[in-house]
Amino acid sequence: MMRTAKIRVYTRQPDRNNYPGGLAYSVHMAYSRDGRVFEPMNKNYGILFAKAQICGDNTLLPQNVREPRIFSYDDGCFGIAAVRVSERGEADGSSKGRCLLWKTKDFIAFEEAGWIAEEEVDRRNAGDCIEVDAGILGRAAVYWNPVTNTEIQVPQSVVVHSGEELDRIRAKAVYSDGSAAAKPVLWDREGIDFSANGTYRIRGTVKHKRFPFPLAEGYGDPELFFWEGKWYYTSTNDNTDDIGLYVREADTVAGLFGADITEHLILAQDARRELVQTFWAPEFHVIGGALCLLFAVSGSVWGPQCHLMRLKKGCPVTDADSWEDPVRVRRKDGSWLAEDGITLDMTYLKTRRQSYMVWSYRKGIGTPADTGSMLYIAAVDETEPWRLASDPVLLSRPLYGWENVDGTINNEGPHAFVRDGRVYLTYSGGSANRYTYALGLLTAREEDDLMQADAWDKRCAPVLSFYSVEGEYGPGHNSFYVDEDGDLMIAYHGETELTGTLRCDGIRRVHFRRDGFPEFGMSAEEDLNPALAGVEMEVRVEPF
Repeated sequence: MMRTAKIRVYTRQPDRNNYPGGLAYSVHMAYSRDGRVFEPMNKNYGILFAKAQICGDNTLLPQNVREPRIFSYDDGCFGIAAVRVSERGEADGSSKGRCLLWKTKDFIAFEEAGWIAEEEVDRRNAGDCIEVDAGILGRAAVYWNPVTNTEIQVPQSVVVHSGEELDRIRAKAVYSDGSAAAKPVLWDREGIDFSANGTYRIRGTVKHKRFPFPLAEGYGDPELFFWEGKWYYTSTNDNTDDIGLYVREADTVAGLFGADITEHLILAQDARRELVQTFWAPEFHVIGGALCLLFAVSGSVWGPQCHLMRLKKGCPVTDADSWEDPVRVRRKDGSWLAEDGITLDMTYLKTRRQSYMVWSYRKGIGTPADTGSMLYIAAVDETEPWRLASDPVLLSRPLYGWENVDGTINNEGPHAFVRDGRVYLTYSGGSANRYTYALGLLTAREEDDLMQADAWDKRCAPVLSFYSVEGEYGPGHNSFYVDEDGDLMIAYHGETELTGTLRCDGIRRVHFRRDGFPEFGMSAEEDLNPALAGVEMEVRVEPF
């Protein structure tokens, strides 16, 4: 096989202020088409991360890698070996003489293959660079590089019977990976007579689906939801010190963020009911036909726990009296979801097979016995959603360096959608109000039993980070909704500065690549090139 291109593996020098060791001491990759000039993949963010060690007391010992090397196998696979080191990059005595090993055929999917002896790596003459087939390189470069809008297509000529029919004609946006997306167009109707036969040459402007960032300041964990003809927004409200649950109502998504929007208090602080602090991460879900709100709250003693409350039938969302009393979530045996730790960020997921709850659990927070926050899943009966229908199953722990940065040991904020028979479950790692916050992704087939941990694939690198979109730091704790045009949208919070801690909301469209994989970090300019937004076509009017 003719090999005409190269891929290089490397680590970066840590910078505590903008790229700490948990990120820098990971395997990065760059590619070259001519063997001389190299371009980084994944915007020079790490791609392969070592897993932390799980200690006997169930705490985590972060691990990283240095000195990555690459070599080929006879079957066409490639091996990437790296020396395991501590979080600070110091030698790891327990792995002396061995290297961590990853295998890949395409530099897109990687298998964590355990250990390989250093002498075996030396025998294979491994180095930091290897020649690869140009086709493999091309596909990997497309996968790890940003997807950008390269072309806008509209029909050359159309026949319409009315103005409304004209408005429904979409443009086709084509992207650098060969994928496409339908876009609404604002057509110029001036001079068109829809009451008589006629042919016209018209212009239009492709609508730019762009929300400013920051969209709302002082809000985390945003949630948008459409219910009975209205749009609703709720979040963790940092402007009230996370006290109380507030809801906004509007006719459109944009209207939710108008300057004169009203925030309706639907659950106030109430010491009698032990609703005192940490009103965190509210989420709307329709469960068993009823609108429910999942959230975490603490009593007089700090320690958030998952709760659920339902909207009374036929009552307005924005009225506090419309909601039943909150109930704390229980296990299937009737005991509390957690007796010895905190629970938070519960979300609801329904597939053709089963309904589930997914949440974050943490034990020993703030102590040497801190386990870090972990994601759990359990089946649920829609008729009694506050009680689990199965025992919890561990889905994910913050083992990778990007999830476990400078003592922020998080897997939290899960939220899911189902598309084309696959379940996509995003979650957040790193610090919830710092630039290292990032989105991870778990995927599974919808037909599988999601209670089986091995049914899920966990992506090693984050799918959204502060390297994704310029000027947005620490994007995380997201939710999904489908907008008026049928597009899947992602809402998230982040910061406007590298050193900032003020959480602010953002919204963007989720794009689907040619291979069907979701792209969460497409900037507005990558989604629609402004230079291509103007379009023309011929319209033939034939009234009914």
